Amino acid sequence: MSFPKGKFFQILVLFGVLLVACSAQPTSITPIDSETSSYWPTEGWRTSTPEEQGVDSEILVEMLDELIEQGYSIDSISVVRNGYMVLDVAVFPYKSSNKHIIHSCTKSIVSALIGIALDQGHLKSVDQPLLEIFADREVANLDAGKESITLEDVLTMSAGWRCRDSYLYRWSGLQEMAASGDWVQHMLDLPMEGTPGTIFEYCNGGSFLLSAILQETTGMTALAYAEDNLFEPLGISKVDWPSNPQGISIGWGDLRMLPHDMAKFGYLYLNNGVWSDSQVIPPDWVAGSLDRHVSLSSGMGYGYQFWQRQFDVGDQPIDAWYGLGYGGQYIFIVDEPDLVVVFTSENYERAYAYSQVIRIMSDYILPAVL
Repeated sequence: MSFPKGKFFQILVLFGVLLVACSAQPTSITPIDSETSSYWPTEGWRTSTPEEQGVDSEILVEMLDELIEQGYSIDSISVVRNGYMVLDVAVFPYKSSNKHIIHSCTKSIVSALIGIALDQGHLKSVDQPLLEIFADREVANLDAGKESITLEDVLTMSAGWRCRDSYLYRWSGLQEMAASGDWVQHMLDLPMEGTPGTIFEYCNGGSFLLSAILQETTGMTALAYAEDNLFEPLGISKVDWPSNPQGISIGWGDLRMLPHDMAKFGYLYLNNGVWSDSQVIPPDWVAGSLDRHVSLSSGMGYGYQFWQRQFDVGDQPIDAWYGLGYGGQYIFIVDEPDLVVVFTSENYERAYAYSQVIRIMSDYILPAVL
């Protein structure tokens, strides 16, 4: 449901949440019983009152009140507890039925596809040397360090390249790659700046290479491979994922999908890669992806294209893993409260967008479920 901004927006949002929380039999609610408790949201999420899933609706109302009063630049919030959608808000003019760009949350999806490709035997292991996968290419700036780059180094943003394609460098490296005639060759030719596996540098081009690796080893674009092996089992069909001029899916971003489908992806990881009666992603890959392979000075961690941070809620520390996209796109996976939370935004003041979402999670959503 979408609501216009301003005072009218506030009244409608609050009324909608209170309706979900208090109405005895709202028409949009599917009753929960023993026959429906094991459902999977392949065809769509079933909804529940917050209280039925142990969520305090009054705290959610307070959250929405602050969101409106402070004018947070958020397009949508979806909260799934115990597999049921307990809060689903879209801020006018955005509609939750519209696909939203997820930017670097795309990286987490590419990571999942790498895990599936490993399970299917297209790749050997995370210890496989990167240059072995592209053995038919001649590579510039070749040295022992570059020869030792593994698939895991690329997954953990610690390949050691002089990448320089993040916001810290105003994406200059991305611009140089885009101007090249062969993006894969450009990345492989980059000079080394550190020993692989020892230095974290956020590198969009590395995530692009993961997509190229999928295409090199499976013979399919990352989009086509995802449609067959990830999206179709989860009931995800409304996606846009462009390719580069060489026909390789943009591995670091540009994927567009529905917020409810972003939540499905998070729910898949929350359930150790299981969906319905299928093991879509190997459980050891889920565990490895959500392991803290890199510890950062900020206190955050990084896995296989997933971020990790600890929230302090009262006296209780809560670990959350998440896909994070530029402008305020998030897929939070919180194991202990059985929680998936999705945010979409169009806020490109980076630090501000990040602080908005972290504040909402720490001050409202997590306290509402604990």
